[in-house]
Amino acid sequence: MQPSSPTIPDLVVSGFHALSEPLRVSILELLRDNEFCVCDLCEALGVTQSKLSFHLKTLKEAGLVRSRQEGRWIYYSLNLPQFVVLEQYLSEFRRFSQILPTRACNELS
Repeated sequence: MQPSSPTIPDLVVSGFHALSEPLRVSILELLRDNEFCVCDLCEALGVTQSKLSFHLKTLKEAGLVRSRQEGRWIYYSLNLPQFVVLEQYLSEFRRFSQILPTRACNELS
């Protein structure tokens, strides 16, 4: 029996869970423009490799980052299609903005 691919709700939940930790968001910010190896990420963020590895695993399981091995180093980069999944999920809520009462919209500001 083949493992089933994650459903869109699973991808959305794991994606937003991964985004709920400030360090993971900082990792994504660094990866926005460049691919980095773990050692460079550790140095840029001032964290230990074990701590960073835990957060990179969460980001990878959520599909937000990709990894590739080159020699003894693992390089990480953004997995942009997963960000599109999250963006599309959030965009579905825009269609409800017309029906929200004015008071509720003002309370959110």
